[in-house]
Amino acid sequence: MVHPMKMLCMHRSRQAHSLWASTAVCMVLASALVDCGPRNGAATVPAPSRADPVVPAGAEGLAGVEWVRVPTPGGKLTAAVARPPGTGPFPALVLLHGSHGFAREYVRLAQDLARECGVVAVAGCWFKGGQGAGRQFVTPIACPDAPEMPAAASDEALEIVDALMTAVRDLPGVRGDRIALFGQSRGGGAALHYVFERGGVWVAVLNSTGYPQEVVDRAGAVSAPLLLLHGKADSPTDGGSERTAVDRARKFEDALRREGKPVKAVYFDGGHNGLFADAKQYDESVRLIAAFLREYLDK
Repeated sequence: MVHPMKMLCMHRSRQAHSLWASTAVCMVLASALVDCGPRNGAATVPAPSRADPVVPAGAEGLAGVEWVRVPTPGGKLTAAVARPPGTGPFPALVLLHGSHGFAREYVRLAQDLARECGVVAVAGCWFKGGQGAGRQFVTPIACPDAPEMPAAASDEALEIVDALMTAVRDLPGVRGDRIALFGQSRGGGAALHYVFERGGVWVAVLNSTGYPQEVVDRAGAVSAPLLLLHGKADSPTDGGSERTAVDRARKFEDALRREGKPVKAVYFDGGHNGLFADAKQYDESVRLIAAFLREYLDK
């Protein structure tokens, strides 16, 4: 993707945006009817009743987000939409969770990034369930009718992410031409696969992602600026694998630089799930991601 100039998005104040939680509406996303939770504005189709809220199990008490449902190949995807103050249109950021599954921590991250950089941040449950040592670091949100867990670089993952990206582009108040991707672990692999195969991503953030040799060999095909966040102590003990070892990340970074691709890499002292296990690393990651988005996304 060609970026003719660096563009800045406006920093947003740390105000709670509970105004988005006052009214329920229904939206048409991805050319299909999608149920959604609380949101301001007039509805053009019947809204779900308050007696039947579209809030998944495990997400109770999470204020300031709207819940949407997106049909995808193999199931129906649940996602939390966090909006900044104002009317927009805003750039959007899609967040993909790791193998440990969808969780409250991803909703919090979406809210923090929406506030910090004025983006509509959408954390999607792109597959159901979860597995691995990383489960201990998150608080799961159930989405039993989501697709089965796909391999990160599979056609199934590509189609699921594509359905979510299409739906986000169609959200009210979103600039459809300015969409960013964030992925943790398996979600980072799916985000990178999407960048390789589909394009249309303005910028991507890969956290604790795996970089097998076949990915390193394709560095020249990357079509968006990348921010790589990785733990120096990444290992299987906290959810990583051989392909997520830090030397793999450094090798991919080097390949990107040889190809002249825009890349920034930051290596933390923690492990594979340091983003959620270490409050200091979380705060620093939010700052780094927000700065990277401000550098490239057009407000």
